[in-house]
Amino acid sequence: MLHSPLPAPSCRSASSRTASPLSRWRKGLGSALLALGLSALALPALAATCGNTGAGFDAWKQQFAQEAKQAGIGPRGLQALAGTSYSSSTIAADRGQKSFKYSLDKFMQVRGADVIAAQGKKRKAQAQAFYDSLERVYGVPAGVLISIHGMETGFGRFTGDTPVVSAIVTLTYDCRRSDFFRPHALAALKMVDLGMITTGTLGAKHGELGQTQFLPGNALTYGVDANGDGKIDFYDISDALASTANYLRQKGWKPGQGYQPGQPNFAVIATWNAATVYQQAIAIIAARIDG
Repeated sequence: MLHSPLPAPSCRSASSRTASPLSRWRKGLGSALLALGLSALALPALAATCGNTGAGFDAWKQQFAQEAKQAGIGPRGLQALAGTSYSSSTIAADRGQKSFKYSLDKFMQVRGADVIAAQGKKRKAQAQAFYDSLERVYGVPAGVLISIHGMETGFGRFTGDTPVVSAIVTLTYDCRRSDFFRPHALAALKMVDLGMITTGTLGAKHGELGQTQFLPGNALTYGVDANGDGKIDFYDISDALASTANYLRQKGWKPGQGYQPGQPNFAVIATWNAATVYQQAIAIIAARIDG
């Protein structure tokens, strides 16, 4: 069920009340995760050695636990880390991302762009007040948010079948992109500490979670409690879409400006996903919905 209108300006979340655990984490991690813009944490003395097979995963986890402790991860998060399994399906998905090599027309066909646009127009009409409230607060029009929602999870019909914590920890262990995923792994463990997710929470193969598939570090940074229930739940449509709008606004979205290629806000869409065909598809579908 969508909630409207939104009562708060950008960046408001459950943390905005006073000194919530999430608020303290955001401030405490400012010099590590947030202020470094999700770059690798500078922990050379404790840095765990990556691997390209599952053989060294358990030994690596013990090393990474020391990094996690230094980053402020508590007992629940450390227990979650200890319980993770090497995700072979995640590694296979990471090595085989073929759809982004398609032409734009093929990509849109494969991803069901026409269906997303048609359903998206109906969803906008059914919850116009909600989407209007998001645009008032964040400046992001409905079409962009709806197209992302449809592209990522088919409007929540499939949010993933892979344990988020195991997936993101596996990618941190894997040598291919360890530095990129390390802060997201720490964020996932902190989300366990805060009760935002559990070791059983399912998401995409790369550890993205919720209705619009946030990586854990982005979830902590841009999460919004849109329905006012005192928690940030990325599997709730209201929280997820408000968080998505907040992310785009904080990345530089210019209210009232265009979002097609060559227009000011297209570069902001590009921060959501690095694949050019994905960016173009979002812009095209969004224009159909907003039109």
